[in-house]
Amino acid sequence: MKIVNVVCSKGRTGFFFDDQKAIKAGAGHDGAAYVGAPMTPGFHAIRQAGEAISVMLVLEDGQVACGDCAAVQYSGAGGRDPLFLAEDFIPVILEHLKPLLVGRELDQFLPLAREIDGFHTPDGKRLHTAVRYGVSQALLDAVAKARHEQMCDVIAREYHTEVQREPVAIFTQSGDSRYENVDKMILKGADVLPHGLINNMEKIGEHGEVLLEYVGWLRERVAKLGVGDYHPVLHIDVYGMIGVVFGAQNTGAIVDYLQTLEAAAAPLTLRIEGPVDVGERTAQMQALAAITAELDRRGSSVQIVADEWCNTFEDVKYFADNRAGHMIQIKTPDLGSIHNVADAVLYCNERGVGAYQGGTCNETDRSAQVCVHVAMAVHPVQILAKPGMGVDEGFMIVYNEMQRILALKNAN
Repeated sequence: MKIVNVVCSKGRTGFFFDDQKAIKAGAGHDGAAYVGAPMTPGFHAIRQAGEAISVMLVLEDGQVACGDCAAVQYSGAGGRDPLFLAEDFIPVILEHLKPLLVGRELDQFLPLAREIDGFHTPDGKRLHTAVRYGVSQALLDAVAKARHEQMCDVIAREYHTEVQREPVAIFTQSGDSRYENVDKMILKGADVLPHGLINNMEKIGEHGEVLLEYVGWLRERVAKLGVGDYHPVLHIDVYGMIGVVFGAQNTGAIVDYLQTLEAAAAPLTLRIEGPVDVGERTAQMQALAAITAELDRRGSSVQIVADEWCNTFEDVKYFADNRAGHMIQIKTPDLGSIHNVADAVLYCNERGVGAYQGGTCNETDRSAQVCVHVAMAVHPVQILAKPGMGVDEGFMIVYNEMQRILALKNAN
């Protein structure tokens, strides 16, 4: 089976591009928008509509395989690729990748994915991570269609794994509706919640008191609304704000505070993503490794999750090898081709570090579905419900795709 055409269409994502630097500097809200001038290159506003590109591969039997190019909400921050706009990158795909793909046989996924991931334009530039991400999704779908099987089966066969017969834990994110959306999560039985979006001083408090109160509220809300033996993991992303409050290098004070949060969360398990952001890869690894080691030394159950400055497969290996976190977010659009996502999850599994197959609210339904297939083949600890910040939509997309895979597998 061969590819006979490549077609692109502009799309919208499930959320927005947000200028993280401006937000962390204290930009105010005006309804759904932010007030003030952007601070990250490429942005014309602090918040602007998320964009995607659907890449459609037409096969010689008339089938169409599809993947969506998308970039993270906080593009251009934490060492990531710059803002991704469809009108800038559709011409790149059609000029450089269409001639490369038309006529290619669809026997295997990995060789094609690796070729696209390593492709450089004539001026020596590597393709934007979003382009590699979306094109690789389409290639995985194309190989699956050519072989008349599910995408998860392609990954499992080429990586010598087995597709899970049980669901992967789903992590839901609240956005700024960190109270009402938590109720939705509990009512729907989310395995991990709420993310929380703790990204400025107002949300954490001058001494951390606001976040502490929120963690206690989460525990009480789970107890009130949860049905049966429901004990979700509390996973809160603080965007480095604990380091802002207590000093990014003050490991002792940070761990003292984390243990205070741990007590407030009990008996629920607490994960804290990005407790510090020191602005550079090596220093970030060292800071997270120090916090992780001190928590372990004290016998704490708090789990640290690495995110900022851990973007590529090489970054994931670097943080995992140095135990810079109990868990690492594998932020799927940042890794380029989705085969790197599979590689990263498997590497974390081998190193005994939790693999959180994440991503961004700023993806699409299609990229989320493809990510579920990867997860079911390589077995991360948890997968992000995406796209969007409304809970219902992202949870529905990921949960339903997972259940389809399981139903087909368990019917065999």
